[in-house]
Amino acid sequence: MSDAIYIKVGYELVYDCPQPTPMLLMLNIHYSHAYEIIRPDLLVTNPAVVITPYRDNFGNWCSRIEAPAGRTTISTMALIRSLGKTDPVVPDARQHPVWELPEETLAFLLGSRYCETDLLTDFAWKQFGSTPLGWARVQAICNFVNNHIKFDYTKARATKTAVEAFNERVGVCRDYAHLAITLCRCLNIPARYCTGYLGDAGTMPPYGLMDFAGWFEAFLGGQWHVFDPRNNVPRIGRILIARGRDAVDVAISTTFGPNTLVSFKVICDEVLPPI
Repeated sequence: MSDAIYIKVGYELVYDCPQPTPMLLMLNIHYSHAYEIIRPDLLVTNPAVVITPYRDNFGNWCSRIEAPAGRTTISTMALIRSLGKTDPVVPDARQHPVWELPEETLAFLLGSRYCETDLLTDFAWKQFGSTPLGWARVQAICNFVNNHIKFDYTKARATKTAVEAFNERVGVCRDYAHLAITLCRCLNIPARYCTGYLGDAGTMPPYGLMDFAGWFEAFLGGQWHVFDPRNNVPRIGRILIARGRDAVDVAISTTFGPNTLVSFKVICDEVLPPI
């Protein structure tokens, strides 16, 4: 599919806080989609609070707020004109030897909070050491992860690591991504975690419950490429929010005090072009 499509995206998060609670929010569409935005995703809070924007070390657009005691709703609604192209597939993208990698990619070779490379290195080399280098090796990892983990929303938990997903063989999109990232790093392929919107455009029903999606990017052939081990097919309408070492760097909200997430809704729907 190559024709442009229009996608309505947004969310509504409702928190209850027993006391004023500082929050860091990572909910804005990534700047790389700036040329596609028709109606911007302005962050709205009820009650109104001061919102202080900033860029983090990975270039993600973030916001600081202090939610008052009581109930706070955080929401937005935006319209994107996507080019309607599927995720690029570049089978001849080569794997770089470590000495050749740009310095800015090296952090994505290391273990991180949810990606325990030290615990999966032996398995990674035994399982994938004989596969062709480059794109084919990353795709082999995605194929393995897609077959190894069963998708189940009821088995999601915020603390699950790549090793736990590997052992339990069940999880959600972030678990697929964390395991694939870890295996890539074990094999000296830089890999970084991505979060964003991914609707059902171009796919057949039945459709699942909408949520923010997790995937990853691998550095091959001098640039970063999208891989999605959960779906494991090229998709259209993927809208990035943030990138980082793993999910800890791209949490949609980080709160500094007791709170309850009362309600959580995500919207990502293909719509008719605006008149």
